[in-house]
Amino acid sequence: MVSRARLTVRVTSLLTGLVLTVLAFTVPPAASAGAAVATPAASVPVASVPAGPAGVAAKAAAVENAATGQLLWSRAENTERPMASITKVMTAFVVISEGHLDRRITIPSAVVAYVRKYDASSAGLRPGDTLTARQLLYALLLPSGADAAYALAGAYGPGTGRFIAKMNAVARLLRMTRTHFSTFDGLPWPTPYSNYSTAANLLTLGRVAMRSPVFRAVVDQRSYRIGAGSGHHAYLWRNLNPLLGHYPGVTGIKPGYTGAAGQCLLFEATRNGYSVIGVTLDSPGTITAANSSDATRILNWAFTAGARHR
Repeated sequence: MVSRARLTVRVTSLLTGLVLTVLAFTVPPAASAGAAVATPAASVPVASVPAGPAGVAAKAAAVENAATGQLLWSRAENTERPMASITKVMTAFVVISEGHLDRRITIPSAVVAYVRKYDASSAGLRPGDTLTARQLLYALLLPSGADAAYALAGAYGPGTGRFIAKMNAVARLLRMTRTHFSTFDGLPWPTPYSNYSTAANLLTLGRVAMRSPVFRAVVDQRSYRIGAGSGHHAYLWRNLNPLLGHYPGVTGIKPGYTGAAGQCLLFEATRNGYSVIGVTLDSPGTITAANSSDATRILNWAFTAGARHR
């Protein structure tokens, strides 16, 4: 049995590694050695901008220059709201930060009851199948698999409770001061509003996550296929992002939906070398009809009127 003291040292060591990874990802790509760490988007001074995109129905939304964190436009950007499956961006970031992505993880039988209990989005993982953590990132981020989130959190916690604690620790390191994770997948437990963030905080998370080459390579895929092999069945996962492949230049990031959160979307797009990250929280729509019109209006504005203030 591992003593409490040894366990504390082990967890502290892991979090120290996460600190170094977070700091590395928050430095802008063009920064020189010794440059200051980039300021989180919520505290970047905002230049005078036009009124913003017309017709956006989301209750909270924001868009920023992805390279600098300069906020271009926002609405209720500091209001705490449930974020649904955008939560899985932090789940993936913690896993990627800890590494060992070729480790093999056996899907626990408990995922079936878990998905059924919450009527959750699923990657269709088969209990007893063994997949790598890297493969499970695709299952997590493309079809938004709560079963993949369950398996990854259990393996990397170890245990889901410890994993959620790591998610909150990283949020504090990123100065996401209005964010709290009560789940590893964004499902509405223990209450529909206990897992929350803000538009400003989610821009910070999106900017940091998209500076990870591993994360970026996953969310940019429209689909991902695994052939049947030793220890696992065949799988085909399709990306639920309603913008990917439909809006030119979109490279991610993650949609989400619960009854309390409404339609949510964290997204990045690039045009003529200029990249923006945006987020919409509680747009109109249902889980079966993802609404991308708010994000489209924001991107159209950001690449025209907003681009003059980058």
